Amino acid sequence: MAQEITNFARFYGVFNKIKCPGDREELKSDLVRQVTGGRTDSLREVTKQEYQDLCASLERTFPDAAVHNAIVAELKRQRSIALHQMQKMGVDTTDWNRINTLCKDPRIAGKMFGQMTAEELADMTIRLRSIERKGGFRHLDEPTAKIINIY
Repeated sequence: MAQEITNFARFYGVFNKIKCPGDREELKSDLVRQVTGGRTDSLREVTKQEYQDLCASLERTFPDAAVHNAIVAELKRQRSIALHQMQKMGVDTTDWNRINTLCKDPRIAGKMFGQMTAEELADMTIRLRSIERKGGFRHLDEPTAKIINIY
């Protein structure tokens, strides 16, 4: 049988938050055995449906870890959207100094990119879209424009 699941991030995202006094590998094997009805104890051999059931069960049992994973996923999504918007506006998104210089401008966000919450990133993206509709970064003062390499 070919391996159906190749990315176990959802499982380990919750599993790593579990406080376990004993052997973690033994706990993982027991959880897999339970969800597969004793068919296997290897996470690599579970079917897609068994994997979904296992992750859902863990998320119900340990909701704090699931909430944390959802927050991290939303933060990653908002960062991606913001970086994409910057790219569309001509900002070199491979240079973190340029990204942070743009974000630190009080008219944009007032803080470094990595310190922003998902809500702040969403607000910044709205501001960037508004700037783009009004003609882009042409209205920025020249030192800021040179730092983010617009001209």
